[in-house]
Amino acid sequence: MLMLVNCSGCHTALQLPRGATSIRCAVCHAITRIADPRSAPPSPYLPATSSSYNNGYNNNYYQPHPPPVPATSNHSQKKAVIIGISYRNTKNELNGCINDAKCMKYMLINRFNFTESSILMLTEEETDPYRIPTKHNIRMAMFWLVKGCKSGDSLVFHYSGHGAQQRNYTGDEIDGFDETLCPLDFETQGMIVDNEINSSIVRPLPAGVKLHAIIDACHSGTVLDLPYLCRMDRNGRYSWEDHRPPSGAWKGTSGGEAISFSGCDDNQTSADTAALSKVTSTGAMTYAFIQAIEKGQGATYGSILNAMRSTIRKTSEELVAGGGPVTTLLTMLLTGGSGVGLRQEPQLSCNERFDVYMKPFSL
Repeated sequence: MLMLVNCSGCHTALQLPRGATSIRCAVCHAITRIADPRSAPPSPYLPATSSSYNNGYNNNYYQPHPPPVPATSNHSQKKAVIIGISYRNTKNELNGCINDAKCMKYMLINRFNFTESSILMLTEEETDPYRIPTKHNIRMAMFWLVKGCKSGDSLVFHYSGHGAQQRNYTGDEIDGFDETLCPLDFETQGMIVDNEINSSIVRPLPAGVKLHAIIDACHSGTVLDLPYLCRMDRNGRYSWEDHRPPSGAWKGTSGGEAISFSGCDDNQTSADTAALSKVTSTGAMTYAFIQAIEKGQGATYGSILNAMRSTIRKTSEELVAGGGPVTTLLTMLLTGGSGVGLRQEPQLSCNERFDVYMKPFSL
């Protein structure tokens, strides 16, 4: 039977292995010891017979509706989860995803005033086993990102790695497919489906909280399952496409704002290439996003989306004209008739429609 316990340090829900007597938190690194239930003191959620009992053990087993915990600060905060997966020494290996993660972290700290301690980084280069981008650790990271968020908070979820699709049988998807992210151990533990991503980091957002997702993966156009997708042509004209599920399932927030930039449309693939930086491999979408910010093209969501598409389109034309090093993300298509190009168009989706050329961008 699955057992969850709350971390004794930050209260994040942790999955307790069968028979374990302690567990280390991937977020705050606190070690939570688990008491033998036969000798455990009364739960802190029940009336206590003594206020002086404290043996250092955590008996605060996870409950669906724990009592509210007083906020530690009234100030708004910034938090980010950054994930880069290279799938080293496998047939799925990618070259640029960890570079993407490092570049994104640098940008958040130096351009948007995120602190080092507010960023949870998951890559294969991390020495902490709880920060390796496995399915379980990514799930815990998503839980940490939104836990305790309040009005004024700014959250960022960045993912660079493989993405895929799988058949949907619930009637929630217009095209009949769920979009997925592929953790490091996806071949044994399975993928993370868009429905779960939505329920984990979109639906919990309360009023006044803003989430930005930046997803550099194949088939990622609607991977957050947000209700509206911005359809933009090459001249910058756009309209909002309704992606609310035919089943009527709610995919919005709890009053907050969720906006996603993704590497490509659901039926497209995203490139892992050295063609943009000319120096090292990166995800085309992550590179184009950061370049838009660095070049002063990040005033509005529309200006960023246009700049990203222009950068990738220009690189694609250069590849068609002269060739270049392009590797793939899972099912990369090399297109362009007799030439080779990047067949991807970054996408913008959100929980509520807005004027993309009037709404200021900020993290």
